[in-house]
Amino acid sequence: MKLKQISIFLENSPGRLYEATQALGEAGLNLRSLSISDISGFGVLRILVSDVATARRVIMEKQLPARVDEVVAAEIVDTPGSLAKTLKLLMENKVNVDYMYALAGTSSGKAVMVFSFSDNDLAITLLQENKIKILDAESFGILESPA
Repeated sequence: MKLKQISIFLENSPGRLYEATQALGEAGLNLRSLSISDISGFGVLRILVSDVATARRVIMEKQLPARVDEVVAAEIVDTPGSLAKTLKLLMENKVNVDYMYALAGTSSGKAVMVFSFSDNDLAITLLQENKIKILDAESFGILESPA
């Protein structure tokens, strides 16, 4: 139940984020989640989008460097300490979190975390064994197609 995430590398200058998001919007694509971080004058825009193949085509047409990565979205209890408990399970099993970000606006009373792990398959198994729900593409309204 891994998700396809697009990582787009943007020059950290006015208008670059706008250019990428406008192109996706004009193509009729919904952003299901996003994270942006700054790395030495460049930003990395990580998105889950309604149609990965179309988004990839749009980004390529804009000649923006990008790649498709696999990530795992997990639904955890939204109470103090829940994330630490989840991370401890992973740490004890030597699974590293390469990066993560949270989604806001869920109505389930749960927090949704998007993770990139050193071993996504092992992380999924561990999380599921510990009754942590892994979200699939359908949960996000993502069209599954080859990317």
